[in-house]
Amino acid sequence: MISMREITTDELHKKLKSGETLNLVDVREEDEVEEGMIPEAKHIRMGEIPEKLDQFDKDKEYIIICRSGGRSGNVCSFMEDKGYKVTNMAGGMLDWKGDTKRKSELA
Repeated sequence: MISMREITTDELHKKLKSGETLNLVDVREEDEVEEGMIPEAKHIRMGEIPEKLDQFDKDKEYIIICRSGGRSGNVCSFMEDKGYKVTNMAGGMLDWKGDTKRKSELA
């Protein structure tokens, strides 16, 4: 078994600051993202991932985000098994020090 790819919140913040285009997916529940999510992230709840796999491109890499890194790790394992390129944001939003926006502000 290959160990899961991970990125720290600091590494991710640097990539975003440098203007890199990244595919971020926040898998937290609705009430959690309302408290704030990374503005560049797309919100797809963990439970919706299996039915929404067709929205992902196997040629792109996705960084998966949750509150602490646990659920996103589960999503990464699931998606890796299906042939997707995914990286877990270690530490999750608890460690995130960058900008956040309420989901209602992003709509």
